[in-house]
Amino acid sequence: CKCNVFPARIINWQFEEGNVCRYYHVIGRRQIDFHFPKSVVNRFEKPRNLAAPVTSQNSERRKPTVMESSPPSPAVEPVNFGRSLIVPSVQELAKECNEKLPPRYERPQIEPLVVSGDLDWTVPVIDLQKLASGDESSMDSDSELGNLHSACKDWGFFQVVNHGVSITLLEELRVEVENLFQLPYEEKKRKQLWQQPDNHEGFGQLFVVSEEQKLDWNDMFYITTLPSHIRQNELFDKLPHKCRETVEAYSMEMRKLALKILSHMSRALGMDVNEMEDLFTNGVQSIRMNYYPPCPEPNKTIGFTPHSDADALTILYQLNETEGLQIRKDGKWVPIKPLSNAFVVNVGDIMEVYHCAFPVSNSVCANDTVC
Repeated sequence: CKCNVFPARIINWQFEEGNVCRYYHVIGRRQIDFHFPKSVVNRFEKPRNLAAPVTSQNSERRKPTVMESSPPSPAVEPVNFGRSLIVPSVQELAKECNEKLPPRYERPQIEPLVVSGDLDWTVPVIDLQKLASGDESSMDSDSELGNLHSACKDWGFFQVVNHGVSITLLEELRVEVENLFQLPYEEKKRKQLWQQPDNHEGFGQLFVVSEEQKLDWNDMFYITTLPSHIRQNELFDKLPHKCRETVEAYSMEMRKLALKILSHMSRALGMDVNEMEDLFTNGVQSIRMNYYPPCPEPNKTIGFTPHSDADALTILYQLNETEGLQIRKDGKWVPIKPLSNAFVVNVGDIMEVYHCAFPVSNSVCANDTVC
């Protein structure tokens, strides 16, 4: 279950000629103009060193243009990922394909994974309870802030424990997500929970732009959750009652957790805490639930196209402890071993570009290293 967090002041997000997605974001009187490709095709690479200029294979797609004068910040609007072609249900295909993978899901040219065998290469684990001790000068707080700084700078990924989110709520979410995906296909269609040609929310896949495009071996359910006034209530209200209540409660908890993490990140990276809170207090939040059915030929396909997230922060809750998520670090793929009741946090492209567009001069972090 993947929660994406975007800044509050979104002017527009639209597709233009050349398969380019343009994203405008206002910070004070400064406007940042980001360019992203319409179809994400790169491997999932960790964000580059947040203390250095953007230099990577993705640098051409994340070039910020900063203008000191911009129009007043408009009201928050939904993040529009554009239209996505309707695709078959992978759950239904999995019932029919017992031996051979459908051709559209085969990836003959997929790059072989080079998995790191270094046992010391594990995604950092951050204890939020230590960071929230209340005494910023305490040894535990300073040490954990330094760990967070290193995690953001060197990995762009970390797991968080002692986060304060109710374990009971997480268990309820697990049950409701499983129940949602186990609804009969015809019931999903009858309740109009499937994507529509002009709407990317609901069951389906994102960023499908042609009938020849290779597809991922997964089904997803995508919905905008916050702020509530931009939510598609006609879709949200069609969810089963208990599922709707649980997703509502979970989205509010993710909002609080995201603000908490962003506040600590801004301290660790030497950024302005108040500006960070201003950006995200009323930010846009979406939730994407992914389901990966059994596959007849798993070595020929992939569950989720390698990518980077174009948001500011992604908070991932894995409903079981099956390993599958991998991130790329220094040219090698590192598997993430999910901890029970922990969240995996990904620093997104917007946070990377924002920090590079507005670096903090001579900022010193908790471990006395210059950001």
